[in-house]
Amino acid sequence: MQKIRIFTAIALCAGLAGCGDTTGEQALYGAGAGYIGSYLVNGDPFIGAAAGAAANVLYCRQGPGNCG
Repeated sequence: MQKIRIFTAIALCAGLAGCGDTTGEQALYGAGAGYIGSYLVNGDPFIGAAAGAAANVLYCRQGPGNCG
């Protein structure tokens, strides 16, 4: 069961590469993936959401060609 959670979390984190059109959308997508991913691995979902939002916005800003 733990392996399933880990693989699901990895798959969700890979979804961070899906950027939105605005900074708000990018933060929202990242926060959602981070929240669910950290919940699945028994982490703090709110820290996961914050980290996911920041990571996705940073990823999209550093390499706009990576998104979409």
